[in-house]
Amino acid sequence: MQWDVFCRVVDNFGDIGVCWRLAADLASRGERVRLWVDDASALAWMAPAGAPGVWVHPWAEAGTASPCDVVIEAFGCELPPTFVQRMAQAPRPPVWINLEYLSAEAYVERSHRLPSPQLSGPGRGLTKWFFYPGFTQATGGLIREPGLMQQRQGFDRLAWLRQHQITPIEGERMVSLFSYTNPAHPALVQALADAPTLLLLTPSVAQPTHLPASVRTQRLPYLSQPEYDRLLWSCDLNLVRGEDSFVRAQWAGRPFVWQIYPQHDLAHADKLNAFLDRFPPVPGLRELCLGWNGLADLPERLPPLPAWEIQCLAWREELLAQPDLGTQLLGFATESR
Repeated sequence: MQWDVFCRVVDNFGDIGVCWRLAADLASRGERVRLWVDDASALAWMAPAGAPGVWVHPWAEAGTASPCDVVIEAFGCELPPTFVQRMAQAPRPPVWINLEYLSAEAYVERSHRLPSPQLSGPGRGLTKWFFYPGFTQATGGLIREPGLMQQRQGFDRLAWLRQHQITPIEGERMVSLFSYTNPAHPALVQALADAPTLLLLTPSVAQPTHLPASVRTQRLPYLSQPEYDRLLWSCDLNLVRGEDSFVRAQWAGRPFVWQIYPQHDLAHADKLNAFLDRFPPVPGLRELCLGWNGLADLPERLPPLPAWEIQCLAWREELLAQPDLGTQLLGFATESR
Protein backbone atom coordinates (compact mmCIF):
# COMPACT_ATOMS: atom_id res chain seq x y z
CA MET A 1 0.00 0.00 0.00
CA GLN A 2 0.92 3.64 -0.31
CA TRP A 3 0.68 5.92 2.71
CA ASP A 4 0.48 9.64 3.38
CA VAL A 5 1.74 10.70 6.82
CA PHE A 6 1.05 14.31 7.81
CA CYS A 7 3.06 16.00 10.57
CA ARG A 8 3.25 19.53 11.92
CA VAL A 9 6.30 20.45 14.01
CA VAL A 10 4.95 22.20 17.08
CA ASP A 11 8.22 22.57 18.99
CA ASN A 12 11.13 20.44 20.19
CA PHE A 13 10.83 18.19 17.09
CA GLY A 14 9.09 15.43 19.04
CA ASP A 15 6.28 15.08 16.50
CA ILE A 16 8.62 14.73 13.54
CA GLY A 17 10.70 12.22 15.51
CA VAL A 18 7.71 9.92 15.98
CA CYS A 19 6.44 10.41 12.43
CA TRP A 20 9.82 9.66 10.89
CA ARG A 21 10.18 6.50 12.99
CA LEU A 22 6.76 5.36 11.83
CA ALA A 23 7.33 6.22 8.18
CA ALA A 24 10.69 4.43 8.11
CA ASP A 25 9.20 1.43 9.92
CA LEU A 26 6.36 1.10 7.41
CA ALA A 27 8.76 1.47 4.49
CA SER A 28 11.03 -1.25 5.91
CA ARG A 29 8.04 -3.61 5.62
CA GLY A 30 7.65 -2.90 1.90
CA GLU A 31 5.19 0.02 2.11
CA ARG A 32 5.63 3.30 0.23
CA VAL A 33 5.32 6.43 2.35
CA ARG A 34 5.04 10.14 1.63
CA LEU A 35 5.82 12.23 4.71
CA TRP A 36 4.27 15.72 4.56
CA VAL A 37 5.86 18.07 7.08
CA ASP A 38 5.95 21.82 7.61
CA ASP A 39 9.52 21.84 8.95
CA ALA A 40 11.84 19.01 7.90
CA SER A 41 15.04 20.63 9.19
CA ALA A 42 15.47 18.17 12.09
CA LEU A 43 15.67 15.25 9.66
CA ALA A 44 19.12 16.50 8.66
CA TRP A 45 20.43 14.97 11.90
CA MET A 46 17.67 12.52 12.84
CA ALA A 47 17.83 10.71 9.51
CA PRO A 48 20.70 12.11 7.43
CA ALA A 49 20.64 9.13 5.02
CA GLY A 50 16.86 9.10 4.66
CA ALA A 51 15.16 5.73 4.29
CA PRO A 52 14.31 3.64 1.22
CA GLY A 53 10.63 3.93 0.47
CA VAL A 54 10.10 7.25 2.28
CA TRP A 55 9.71 10.54 0.40
CA VAL A 56 9.63 13.82 2.33
CA HIS A 57 7.43 16.61 0.91
CA PRO A 58 6.70 20.18 2.04
CA TRP A 59 3.32 20.53 3.71
CA ALA A 60 2.43 23.44 1.41
CA GLU A 61 2.46 21.15 -1.66
CA ALA A 62 -0.07 18.66 -0.28
CA GLY A 63 -3.10 20.56 -1.56
CA THR A 64 -2.44 19.54 -5.15
CA ALA A 65 -1.53 15.89 -4.45
CA SER A 66 -3.73 12.85 -4.99
CA PRO A 67 -4.29 10.89 -1.75
CA CYS A 68 -2.65 7.51 -1.21
CA ASP A 69 -4.36 4.34 0.07
CA VAL A 70 -3.95 5.33 3.73
CA VAL A 71 -3.74 8.83 5.21
CA ILE A 72 -2.35 9.31 8.72
CA GLU A 73 -3.12 12.60 10.42
CA ALA A 74 -0.54 12.62 13.21
CA PHE A 75 -1.55 14.15 16.54
CA GLY A 76 -4.60 16.00 15.22
CA CYS A 77 -2.52 18.20 12.91
CA GLU A 78 -5.57 19.04 10.67
CA LEU A 79 -5.07 18.08 7.04
CA PRO A 80 -5.17 20.74 4.32
CA PRO A 81 -8.86 21.20 3.35
CA THR A 82 -8.13 20.80 -0.38
CA PHE A 83 -6.41 17.47 0.32
CA VAL A 84 -9.38 16.28 2.39
CA GLN A 85 -11.68 17.28 -0.47
CA ARG A 86 -9.63 15.14 -2.84
CA MET A 87 -9.92 12.26 -0.36
CA ALA A 88 -13.72 12.57 -0.43
CA GLN A 89 -13.82 12.75 -4.22
CA ALA A 90 -11.55 9.74 -4.77
CA PRO A 91 -13.21 6.72 -6.47
CA ARG A 92 -11.98 4.64 -3.54
CA PRO A 93 -11.48 6.96 -0.55
CA PRO A 94 -8.39 6.28 1.55
CA VAL A 95 -8.40 4.93 5.08
CA TRP A 96 -8.15 8.05 7.24
CA ILE A 97 -6.41 7.52 10.59
CA ASN A 98 -5.87 10.10 13.31
CA LEU A 99 -2.78 8.85 15.16
CA GLU A 100 -2.96 10.16 18.72
CA TYR A 101 -0.32 10.86 21.37
CA LEU A 102 0.93 8.03 23.57
CA SER A 103 -0.62 7.68 27.01
CA ALA A 104 -1.24 4.98 29.62
CA GLU A 105 -4.48 6.62 30.78
CA ALA A 106 -7.69 4.56 30.82
CA TYR A 107 -9.42 6.55 28.07
CA VAL A 108 -6.92 5.20 25.52
CA GLU A 109 -8.38 1.69 25.60
CA ARG A 110 -11.92 3.09 25.35
CA SER A 111 -11.11 5.38 22.43
CA HIS A 112 -8.80 3.19 20.35
CA ARG A 113 -10.19 2.42 16.86
CA LEU A 114 -13.33 4.50 17.35
CA PRO A 115 -14.83 5.96 14.15
CA SER A 116 -15.55 9.65 13.64
CA PRO A 117 -17.97 10.09 10.70
CA GLN A 118 -17.45 13.41 8.93
CA LEU A 119 -20.90 15.01 8.63
CA SER A 120 -19.82 18.36 7.20
CA GLY A 121 -16.90 20.19 5.65
CA PRO A 122 -14.62 19.07 2.80
CA GLY A 123 -14.46 15.51 4.15
CA ARG A 124 -18.22 15.02 4.37
CA GLY A 125 -19.07 11.35 3.95
CA LEU A 126 -15.65 10.11 5.05
CA THR A 127 -14.83 8.37 8.33
CA LYS A 128 -11.79 9.28 10.39
CA TRP A 129 -10.54 6.55 12.73
CA PHE A 130 -8.84 7.27 16.04
CA PHE A 131 -5.75 5.15 16.64
CA TYR A 132 -4.06 5.26 20.03
CA PRO A 133 -0.58 3.93 20.77
CA GLY A 134 -0.36 2.36 24.20
CA PHE A 135 0.95 -0.25 26.57
CA THR A 136 -1.76 -2.92 26.55
CA GLN A 137 -3.32 -5.41 24.16
CA ALA A 138 -6.38 -3.14 23.88
CA THR A 139 -4.33 -0.29 22.33
CA GLY A 140 -2.31 0.28 19.16
CA GLY A 141 1.02 -0.68 20.74
CA LEU A 142 4.40 1.02 20.34
CA ILE A 143 6.69 1.60 17.38
CA ARG A 144 9.03 -1.38 17.22
CA GLU A 145 10.84 -2.18 14.00
CA PRO A 146 11.21 -5.82 12.94
CA GLY A 147 14.55 -7.11 14.17
CA LEU A 148 15.06 -4.37 16.78
CA MET A 149 15.59 -6.80 19.65
CA GLN A 150 18.03 -8.87 17.57
CA GLN A 151 20.04 -5.69 16.94
CA ARG A 152 19.90 -4.95 20.65
CA GLN A 153 21.19 -8.42 21.55
CA GLY A 154 24.06 -8.20 19.06
CA PHE A 155 25.13 -4.70 20.08
CA ASP A 156 28.86 -4.19 20.77
CA ARG A 157 28.82 -1.52 23.47
CA LEU A 158 32.58 -1.02 23.74
CA ALA A 159 33.01 -0.66 19.99
CA TRP A 160 30.19 1.91 19.85
CA LEU A 161 31.68 3.93 22.71
CA ARG A 162 35.11 3.95 21.05
CA GLN A 163 33.54 5.06 17.77
CA HIS A 164 31.98 8.05 19.51
CA GLN A 165 35.03 8.83 21.67
CA ILE A 166 33.18 8.14 24.91
CA THR A 167 35.61 6.77 27.49
CA PRO A 168 34.11 5.93 30.87
CA ILE A 169 36.59 5.24 33.65
CA GLU A 170 36.49 1.74 35.09
CA GLY A 171 33.70 1.53 37.66
CA GLU A 172 32.03 4.69 36.41
CA ARG A 173 28.34 4.52 35.57
CA MET A 174 27.09 6.29 32.45
CA VAL A 175 23.97 8.43 32.45
CA SER A 176 22.42 10.07 29.38
CA LEU A 177 20.51 13.33 29.83
CA PHE A 178 17.94 14.46 27.27
CA SER A 179 15.47 16.90 28.80
CA TYR A 180 13.50 20.08 28.47
CA THR A 181 14.60 23.06 30.56
CA ASN A 182 14.34 21.68 34.08
CA PRO A 183 14.90 23.44 37.42
CA ALA A 184 15.67 20.01 38.94
CA HIS A 185 18.98 19.69 37.04
CA PRO A 186 21.15 20.76 40.03
CA ALA A 187 19.33 18.33 42.35
CA LEU A 188 19.83 15.54 39.83
CA VAL A 189 23.57 16.19 39.70
CA GLN A 190 23.73 16.00 43.48
CA ALA A 191 21.77 12.74 43.48
CA LEU A 192 24.29 11.31 41.01
CA ALA A 193 27.19 12.24 43.30
CA ASP A 194 26.80 9.04 45.35
CA ALA A 195 28.93 7.12 42.81
CA PRO A 196 31.45 7.93 40.06
CA THR A 197 29.33 9.08 37.11
CA LEU A 198 29.88 10.14 33.51
CA LEU A 199 26.93 12.34 32.56
CA LEU A 200 26.40 12.48 28.79
CA LEU A 201 24.66 15.69 27.71
CA THR A 202 22.60 15.88 24.53
CA PRO A 203 22.77 19.17 22.59
CA SER A 204 19.59 20.61 24.13
CA VAL A 205 20.90 20.36 27.71
CA ALA A 206 22.85 23.16 29.39
CA GLN A 207 26.15 22.40 31.06
CA PRO A 208 25.59 21.86 34.80
CA THR A 209 27.47 24.11 37.19
CA HIS A 210 29.10 23.21 40.51
CA LEU A 211 29.77 19.59 39.63
CA PRO A 212 30.61 17.28 42.54
CA ALA A 213 34.01 15.64 42.34
CA SER A 214 32.44 12.27 41.50
CA VAL A 215 30.52 13.58 38.48
CA ARG A 216 32.01 14.57 35.15
CA THR A 217 30.24 15.49 31.93
CA GLN A 218 30.71 15.01 28.22
CA ARG A 219 28.71 16.85 25.59
CA LEU A 220 27.38 14.79 22.69
CA PRO A 221 26.71 15.94 19.13
CA TYR A 222 23.33 15.53 17.48
CA LEU A 223 22.77 11.81 16.93
CA SER A 224 20.67 10.13 14.29
CA GLN A 225 17.76 8.10 15.62
CA PRO A 226 19.58 4.73 15.30
CA GLU A 227 22.65 6.18 17.00
CA TYR A 228 20.54 7.65 19.79
CA ASP A 229 19.06 4.19 20.34
CA ARG A 230 22.58 2.85 20.80
CA LEU A 231 23.36 5.59 23.29
CA LEU A 232 20.41 4.39 25.36
CA TRP A 233 21.62 0.79 25.06
CA SER A 234 25.07 1.85 26.30
CA CYS A 235 24.07 3.76 29.43
CA ASP A 236 23.23 2.54 32.91
CA LEU A 237 20.52 5.18 33.33
CA ASN A 238 18.70 7.28 30.73
CA LEU A 239 16.79 10.49 31.34
CA VAL A 240 14.45 10.98 28.39
CA ARG A 241 11.72 13.37 27.35
CA GLY A 242 8.60 13.53 25.23
CA GLU A 243 7.39 10.45 23.37
CA ASP A 244 10.01 9.09 20.97
CA SER A 245 12.94 8.81 23.39
CA PHE A 246 10.55 7.56 26.09
CA VAL A 247 9.58 4.58 23.93
CA ARG A 248 13.16 3.91 22.87
CA ALA A 249 14.30 3.89 26.49
CA GLN A 250 11.80 1.12 27.18
CA TRP A 251 13.16 -1.00 24.32
CA ALA A 252 16.68 -0.40 25.69
CA GLY A 253 15.77 -2.28 28.86
CA ARG A 254 17.79 0.10 31.05
CA PRO A 255 16.57 2.18 33.99
CA PHE A 256 15.00 5.42 32.73
CA VAL A 257 13.29 8.54 34.00
CA TRP A 258 10.66 10.21 31.82
CA GLN A 259 10.16 13.95 31.59
CA ILE A 260 6.76 14.62 30.06
CA TYR A 261 6.10 17.71 27.99
CA PRO A 262 4.84 20.09 30.72
CA GLN A 263 1.32 21.47 30.45
CA HIS A 264 -0.02 24.50 32.31
CA ASP A 265 -3.12 22.64 33.53
CA LEU A 266 -0.88 19.89 35.02
CA ALA A 267 -2.44 17.25 32.74
CA HIS A 268 1.05 15.77 32.50
CA ALA A 269 0.80 14.76 36.17
CA ASP A 270 -2.13 12.44 35.41
CA LYS A 271 -0.29 11.08 32.41
CA LEU A 272 2.84 10.36 34.43
CA ASN A 273 0.98 8.69 37.28
CA ALA A 274 -1.04 6.56 34.86
CA PHE A 275 2.19 5.19 33.40
CA LEU A 276 3.76 4.60 36.81
CA ASP A 277 0.62 2.75 37.90
CA ARG A 278 1.21 0.26 35.09
CA PHE A 279 5.00 0.01 35.40
CA PRO A 280 6.42 -2.68 37.73
CA PRO A 281 7.02 -1.30 41.23
CA VAL A 282 10.46 0.16 41.94
CA PRO A 283 10.93 1.67 45.44
CA GLY A 284 11.51 5.40 45.11
CA LEU A 285 10.83 5.59 41.37
CA ARG A 286 7.53 7.46 41.60
CA GLU A 287 9.08 10.07 43.91
CA LEU A 288 12.01 10.46 41.52
CA CYS A 289 9.74 10.87 38.48
CA LEU A 290 7.47 13.34 40.25
CA GLY A 291 10.50 15.36 41.34
CA TRP A 292 12.02 15.33 37.86
CA ASN A 293 8.72 16.61 36.43
CA GLY A 294 8.43 19.47 38.91
CA LEU A 295 5.57 17.88 40.84
CA ALA A 296 7.52 17.31 44.09
CA ASP A 297 11.03 17.70 45.48
CA LEU A 298 13.61 15.49 43.83
CA PRO A 299 14.82 12.72 46.20
CA GLU A 300 18.43 12.90 47.36
CA ARG A 301 19.18 9.35 46.20
CA LEU A 302 18.31 7.27 43.16
CA PRO A 303 16.66 3.85 43.36
CA PRO A 304 19.26 1.03 43.25
CA LEU A 305 20.03 0.44 39.57
CA PRO A 306 20.31 -3.41 39.61
CA ALA A 307 16.80 -3.98 41.02
CA TRP A 308 15.43 -1.19 38.82
CA GLU A 309 16.90 -2.79 35.68
CA ILE A 310 15.27 -6.14 36.51
CA GLN A 311 11.90 -4.41 36.46
CA CYS A 312 12.73 -2.60 33.22
CA LEU A 313 13.53 -5.92 31.56
CA ALA A 314 10.32 -7.47 32.89
CA TRP A 315 8.35 -4.52 31.54
CA ARG A 316 10.04 -4.86 28.15
CA GLU A 317 9.07 -8.54 27.98
CA GLU A 318 5.47 -7.57 28.67
CA LEU A 319 5.55 -5.02 25.84
CA LEU A 320 7.22 -7.47 23.45
CA ALA A 321 4.28 -9.84 23.88
CA GLN A 322 1.98 -7.21 22.30
CA PRO A 323 1.68 -6.39 18.59
CA ASP A 324 3.69 -3.31 17.64
CA LEU A 325 2.19 -0.12 16.20
CA GLY A 326 3.34 -0.69 12.60
CA THR A 327 1.90 -4.20 12.51
CA GLN A 328 -1.41 -3.00 13.92
CA LEU A 329 -1.67 -0.07 11.51
CA LEU A 330 -1.01 -2.38 8.56
CA GLY A 331 -3.66 -4.81 9.73
CA PHE A 332 -6.21 -2.08 10.40
CA ALA A 333 -5.61 -0.40 7.03
CA THR A 334 -5.91 -3.71 5.19
CA GLU A 335 -9.19 -4.70 6.87
CA SER A 336 -10.65 -1.21 6.45
CA ARG A 337 -10.06 -0.90 2.69
